[in-house]
Amino acid sequence: MLNSKIAMAASLIFTLTACAETQLALHTAKKLTGSQPAQSKGAYKVGKPYKIKGTWYYPAVNYGYVEKGVASWYGPQFHGRKTANGEIFDMNVVSAAHRTLPMPSVVRVTNLKNGRSLRIRVNDRGPFAKSRIIDLSRRAAQLLGYERSGTALVRVEIIADESRRMAAVAQGKAKILPSQTPAKVEIASLPGSVSDSGANVRVAEPPVTTPRVASPNIPKNTVKLSPVTGGKKIYVQAGSFVYRDLAAKMQKLLNPLGPTRIVEAVIGKRRYFRVQVGPASNVSQGDELLNLVIASGYPKARLVVD
Repeated sequence: MLNSKIAMAASLIFTLTACAETQLALHTAKKLTGSQPAQSKGAYKVGKPYKIKGTWYYPAVNYGYVEKGVASWYGPQFHGRKTANGEIFDMNVVSAAHRTLPMPSVVRVTNLKNGRSLRIRVNDRGPFAKSRIIDLSRRAAQLLGYERSGTALVRVEIIADESRRMAAVAQGKAKILPSQTPAKVEIASLPGSVSDSGANVRVAEPPVTTPRVASPNIPKNTVKLSPVTGGKKIYVQAGSFVYRDLAAKMQKLLNPLGPTRIVEAVIGKRRYFRVQVGPASNVSQGDELLNLVIASGYPKARLVVD
């Protein structure tokens, strides 16, 4: 009887030890791998028109795209999930979501407050809240200096040549070259100014996930710092018209909400008259003003930056 109890105790100790060793092995493996999401090649995608929360979006190839507005960022909630073109989203890698641009494509995003700009690969759809124009991964937001604030006033411009080459690679029309050395992120102080940390900052960055093509080479993922003038006022754009008299009628209806203005814009060969309310002093006030304009009967109103 005593021998039986001793055997059972020994068996239990062995089992517990084995479990503990297994857990330790799993924990160690997780630390070594950094629990990175699995990689996925993804596919070239433009997509059909789609509707989100009552608003229609029309994806299209637009190599002349330039826009100023509010950027946000996304991370933990979507980490490890598939993006709109079938890749795996990694919040620790520089990437972006855009509502209509082809996937993949490359844009240069400039933070209009601190002058930082970064070349970013678009591989997802979004954002769909609060009239933001682009959603960056957490890592991209960190590099542009707005992770803590959550939003930033930005200028987004597609890099046409590189986007065309990337589209060709994704569609199998161009060859992929082996990756070169890991990119370096360099944040250099402007003459007579001081960077965020009081000195030049140089941060090691993982290899760029963008395929490299024969000619010319895709540039390194580098944060640039340059002077920024203007582009820091937030308005709510309620409508855009070909005829000025129609814009004037809308302006009159919006006057009770606050200061309004009509801004002329030429796109291609056509002139437009945009009706805007504002400016708002920050993004939060801009959101409040936007909600007020929408509630007044203008559901297509959006935030813009001038």
